Amino acid sequence: MTHGAPSPDDGEDRQPSSLPVLLEAVLSVGSELELQTTLQHIVDSATELCAARYGALGVVDPERARLTELFTAGLTEAERAAIPHLPDGRRGLLGALINDPRPLMLEDLAQDPRSTGFPPGHPPMRTFLGVPIRVHTEVFGNLYLTEKRGGGPFTEEDLALVRVLASQAGIAIGNARLYETARRRERWIEGAAAVTTTLLAGRPAADALMCVAERARLLADAAAGVVLQPTPEGGMEIVAASTHADPGDLVGTVIEPGSAVLEQLLGGEAVFIEDSATDPRMTTHVRERFGPSMMLPLQSGGQLIGTLALPRARGGPAYDAVDRLLASQFASQAALALVLADAQHDREQLAVYEDRDRIARDLHDLVVQRLFATEMMLESTRRRSANAPTGDTVGEELSRAVDELDSTIQEVRTAIFALQQPPTDAPTTFRGRVLRETGGAAVLLGFQPSVHFAGTVDALLSEPVAGDLLAALRGALAAAHRRAEVGAIEVEVDAVPTRVRLTVSDDGRTESGARGTTLTWEAPL
Repeated sequence: MTHGAPSPDDGEDRQPSSLPVLLEAVLSVGSELELQTTLQHIVDSATELCAARYGALGVVDPERARLTELFTAGLTEAERAAIPHLPDGRRGLLGALINDPRPLMLEDLAQDPRSTGFPPGHPPMRTFLGVPIRVHTEVFGNLYLTEKRGGGPFTEEDLALVRVLASQAGIAIGNARLYETARRRERWIEGAAAVTTTLLAGRPAADALMCVAERARLLADAAAGVVLQPTPEGGMEIVAASTHADPGDLVGTVIEPGSAVLEQLLGGEAVFIEDSATDPRMTTHVRERFGPSMMLPLQSGGQLIGTLALPRARGGPAYDAVDRLLASQFASQAALALVLADAQHDREQLAVYEDRDRIARDLHDLVVQRLFATEMMLESTRRRSANAPTGDTVGEELSRAVDELDSTIQEVRTAIFALQQPPTDAPTTFRGRVLRETGGAAVLLGFQPSVHFAGTVDALLSEPVAGDLLAALRGALAAAHRRAEVGAIEVEVDAVPTRVRLTVSDDGRTESGARGTTLTWEAPL
């Protein structure tokens, strides 16, 4: 280390003017709570304090022993644009100060054996002063000053002034970091609460995963947010993706079994990657477009739901320790919300099913039994009226009433069966599939076709026969929809041990003008 020695005259001339500048610089660096603004104030103040032409403040990443950010003073926009990339501190004098965080002062930095020269477009620099900035006991970064105005070297007084400023800067940075960490934590907590509220509102599973991916992407300032889930083959597949633009080919991308990162993901471990494009553990074709990434387990109570991945763009800033902690906490909260939402959905479905089952029992126990008793009384009355005088129409009216009641009983039984079907599951029985077909046709027809079943159709029909009859039913319903003035359709399925018959009747007008059409299909069993 080479120290410039100030002349007595210089010290006497400098002392009166340097103290106010120092006090102003100390006050300036402590006036902001925004970390980025505070860092820029520090380097600007140090440059002015020591009459340096150029200044820089490098933020040190202690895990990687390099600079993650570099704030500069004195460089014009044109000079900065002419430098292809700013130093990262992995080598040269900047790296020396990272590896050995002690003040360093040089009269000619080019003569120091640790110097590696300047990148193309970098302005020439000779004199150099470097001081570490500590926050408590941790080295936060380094303050670099070059090219003292007037052409002379930096002095011991310059060093003393910068050390005082660096000490105060450490306090200001500590406060700003606490403030920024609190704000980031608040954003992540609010994001986790919003996701929980949204998921518990009853959104479908696919929308729930997309909600988690999108909210996490925004909070982490990532290029993409994706959710992966295990595949039956033992890999993991992207099932939801959120990006600034169209996710394109992200959804459906699979991490194949045997990938180095897969074992960690399936084991519920978090994986942190500096550069997705070059990390050998990454094997998917989409890795080329991404840089730093976090892959966090979505698990709750020992249940692994999947993995939340948050890759940043190529060349983007690496995730720091606070990012990793907050994102991991968010993933745990989101996983719990997904589990709770799934359980809530199951409870709601069970409640609906139980309610339908209760309604079906009430219909069967009360309505159907009463209708059946009424039908029996009318039938008895009709038989007694058979001996009535000729021309009496009471018997005919009673017969019609009995037929109507019988039809009503069949309709109620059909409604009971429909209520007993699981609310969202596709029906597996032939009865349920017929009801689903007629229910779908009702949307186009504007009315619900009447459906009657006779015999144990579910027990007697094989799958091939059931498929043929359903195809015939769809064709008949489509044909009825094309007929004019159709206002009613009756579907009857009659099964006996030897055969099954499907009859579809409607009251529409045919092309010839005739009213009513009946189509029948019969198949042996």
